[in-house]
Amino acid sequence: MSLEPGKLDVNQRRQIMTTVQQQLAIQMAQELLQKLSDKCFKACVPKPGGTLSSSEQKCIGQCSDRYMEAWNIVSRAYGERIKREQHRQ
Repeated sequence: MSLEPGKLDVNQRRQIMTTVQQQLAIQMAQELLQKLSDKCFKACVPKPGGTLSSSEQKCIGQCSDRYMEAWNIVSRAYGERIKREQHRQ
């Protein structure tokens, strides 16, 4: 299979696009989890030790929930904006 754009058939282009989209989705999920972990750990664990207290565990759980809720709201709003922009064209 040639990777020159002019020599790819429609199915090859779709396959490449699908692979790239899957890789981007994985990367975004990894970034999301890393940011969530960093932010919630910093906010909830003032003095890291060998174990988490029950209050730290609860704080991390609540922080994670809020972070995911906010991320979902922003993602939906962004998706809706993209759809509106596509319909204008």
